[in-house]
Amino acid sequence: MNETLGLEQAPEAGFSPAELEQFAGEGFVVCRGLAPASLAKRMLEVARQQLAQAVPPVEFEAELRYPGAPPSLEAEGGRTIRRLLRAQSRDFAFTEWVSHPRLRTRLEQLLGRPLVMPLAHHNCIMTKQPRFSSDTGWHQDIRNWAFETGELVNAWLALGPEREENGCMRVIPGSHRLELETRRFDAARFLREDLPENRSLLERQQTVELEPGDVLFFHARLLHAATRNRSPQTKYSVVFTFRNAANRPRPGTRSSSLPELLFPD
Repeated sequence: MNETLGLEQAPEAGFSPAELEQFAGEGFVVCRGLAPASLAKRMLEVARQQLAQAVPPVEFEAELRYPGAPPSLEAEGGRTIRRLLRAQSRDFAFTEWVSHPRLRTRLEQLLGRPLVMPLAHHNCIMTKQPRFSSDTGWHQDIRNWAFETGELVNAWLALGPEREENGCMRVIPGSHRLELETRRFDAARFLREDLPENRSLLERQQTVELEPGDVLFFHARLLHAATRNRSPQTKYSVVFTFRNAANRPRPGTRSSSLPELLFPD
């Protein structure tokens, strides 16, 4: 289990100096029990209900064709949902979470003010179902995003337990600070695990296990991956991305295709 720093002070007080130092050096930090239990429970209830009803918009495992996913929408398990998209607009509980002082204070420590939440990236409920979930290779989220800089932060909230068995997150500490040659990635921009020069990176990987209400903050350039869910229960998480207002999306790209939420300064 990863030994990331937990909360060292009152949740409302923000990151401690040690946590800020860890994020700067390793590209991630975990805050234990950051989301209020009642709010996390409401989000989980919405996630379960809307997954059961397949409330659109959704993304299917078969559409990505990652290892372990059904080969097509018509195959067995082909309608297995991977993501419930547009999470922020699904229920007020998600708006309440992204504007919660415990979350916002920490994001402003990392990104400064004014804070913006893009709606075109992440902004989803991540589900990982038992039979037809898939493996996600090592990648940086920024690989398919288009902003003036790569300085964005993701806030990943566990709505249930996240363990190796059900496909919790794995990260490579410090990888957000590396400039890696294009040839070290495949055509889909996943890190090539067959290359000898990538082995030293992969040997540094850490597993991040979470409890309900824990939040993993990680840099958009951090290399991360996850295996499929081998447990009998669906895993639920919700993830949002944030940037400073000065780090604008490039016009005409997917990153500028939807409105964004600007937090009052």
